[in-house]
Amino acid sequence: MQDPISITEKARAEIISTLQANKIPDTYGLRVGLKGGACSGTILLGFDTQTDFDQSYLIDNIRVYIDKRHLMYVVGLTVDYEEGLNGSGYTVSATEKSSATANLQ
Repeated sequence: MQDPISITEKARAEIISTLQANKIPDTYGLRVGLKGGACSGTILLGFDTQTDFDQSYLIDNIRVYIDKRHLMYVVGLTVDYEEGLNGSGYTVSATEKSSATANLQ
């Protein structure tokens, strides 16, 4: 089965660093989902535990949780981490080359 999202090497390194630096328990993983409605929603990234509504994936040794109701909206996304003059943070881009800034909660 193909992974629903991809994680760049920079994002992977930053996720692992954040998990370790903040001593986040092993039961937590990266949550990828939506906030708001499907058409006007915002992509959310955060660290969370699995719920009964989640599909769980192991992507590049990162545990990823996606609510089954959100799966069709996040398939094909790429999570990246960028550093620049205006700061640093995670970005999420679709295969159509459009990108959106994600909120890390």
